[in-house]
Amino acid sequence: MAGIYASSHGPRQSVLTSRMLYILTALPLCLAAFAFVLQWKGDISDPTRLGREKSKFPGMGVGRSLTDTDCMHQIHRSNTPSFPHHPGWQYAAADHVSPKICITGSTSGGLEQILPWLYYHRVIGASHFVLFVEGKAASANVSAVLESIPGVRVVPRTKELEEKQARSRIWNETWLSSFFFRPCNYELFVKQSLNMEMAIVMAREAGADWIIHLDTDELLHPAGAPEYSLRRLFSDVASDVDMVVFPNYESSVERDDITDPFTEVTMFKKNYDHLTKETYFGLYREATRGNPNYFLTYGNGKAAARMQDHLRPNGAHRWHNYVKFPREIKLDEAAVLHYTYAKFSDLTSRRDRCGCNPTKEDVKRCFMLEFDRDAFIIASTGSEEEMRRWYREHVVWTDKELNLKLLRKGLLTRIYAPQIIVQGLRQRGTFNDSLAAGHDVLEQKRVKEAFLLSVKRLPEYNSSFLASKGKVNHGIKEEKLKQKLLDVEGAGSTARRPLSVSNTPSAISPASSPIPNSLLNYLHSVLRPDIDVFSLSEW
Repeated sequence: MAGIYASSHGPRQSVLTSRMLYILTALPLCLAAFAFVLQWKGDISDPTRLGREKSKFPGMGVGRSLTDTDCMHQIHRSNTPSFPHHPGWQYAAADHVSPKICITGSTSGGLEQILPWLYYHRVIGASHFVLFVEGKAASANVSAVLESIPGVRVVPRTKELEEKQARSRIWNETWLSSFFFRPCNYELFVKQSLNMEMAIVMAREAGADWIIHLDTDELLHPAGAPEYSLRRLFSDVASDVDMVVFPNYESSVERDDITDPFTEVTMFKKNYDHLTKETYFGLYREATRGNPNYFLTYGNGKAAARMQDHLRPNGAHRWHNYVKFPREIKLDEAAVLHYTYAKFSDLTSRRDRCGCNPTKEDVKRCFMLEFDRDAFIIASTGSEEEMRRWYREHVVWTDKELNLKLLRKGLLTRIYAPQIIVQGLRQRGTFNDSLAAGHDVLEQKRVKEAFLLSVKRLPEYNSSFLASKGKVNHGIKEEKLKQKLLDVEGAGSTARRPLSVSNTPSAISPASSPIPNSLLNYLHSVLRPDIDVFSLSEW
């Protein structure tokens, strides 16, 4: 019976098995073909194809989704470049964002440094820029490029500007007086403060809600804010807060041949304010690596101020108010990334900007911070080989084991956002678009100047002809507009009285990270018994 049953059902089972195999093979093929047809007709989108993704970059939209045609149009428009990582991401128009953030700075650098700095901050939410330029930055080509970018105001350092600033009320007050009439860094510090005073007026005219002063080797890092957005960060600040402090992180370069710090540097040393006391003081000796202080340069961060009446600078790192003491908060996660001495050429560039003698005594009147003094001396007296060796010993983090240890302990950290953003901007041609737009602006200026020159040569273009037409005083309106920038707080310096010393805190100068008095003995006895801790930094 068993043999008969097996022989009678064997063929049937074989047929069923064959049919099942056929169905299991054909079904996936049919589904794949169906999906291909739908996608080819455009009824569904593939999330891996970024070109068809319609979502806007978080926090950067202007209230509508862009089509593919709109995106390509935005990418190729030189005067309003789009954010390059994604066709749907673009800068919000300055008139439609809230809050409006103005960044002001003083620079003599070239476009290779300014453009990445500027567009990075546009990407993360800054809408206005007031740039005081001199040297290379004030050249016709550089200024034309910067002026072609929406929301950017360029202020060259002319004789007229210096005459206006010479009448500033700052010269009659005490809070900045200790920096007056001293060379190099002190002179720059005063100049920055005077520029910040004028930038307040310009930012108010532009309708800005917040203002912050940054150098072009500093990038804001809005960590902790949704969508990596400065606007979201400031939107969450309480309305009674007048000033927001960004603690600074300092670049920790791992090579001595870096040429583009914003894309090549990803390791940073955290600020004291973002570390536990145990971590900071327990690893202080390893973190300084024989340098004078925890940070090579300053350690007291940069502040943003809410735009309000009677606002004034308090040095390049802080703001103050003429009628009240501002309420200040420090951010727990966000920071300003300081790319200090990130390139070997920074040694010689700082040397070339200052004419002090390379002696221990003379450099004290030129530089506020001890590391700047040491760097100036080696750059002024050492050979190329000696400078390179000194740079590797004091600036470059070549000990990979130490780097890994401090990264694990949290004293060092990796930050990749600036690298990604700047690389994306460069790859999509944003900087080249700006160069092309600047070239167009320059050509238009030249054509206009040539036309005006030809008109002035006509016989009828003379004072008697203009007087008869009532146009002799055509420049009065323009002069009145310029005069508004001088009238900071409503009057010239001759009409203002100096504030008393007791009510006027001194300007906040660059300072190293603090060493609290309660921990000085601990630091001296445990970490570095061979040095005088009282000379390390100021509280």
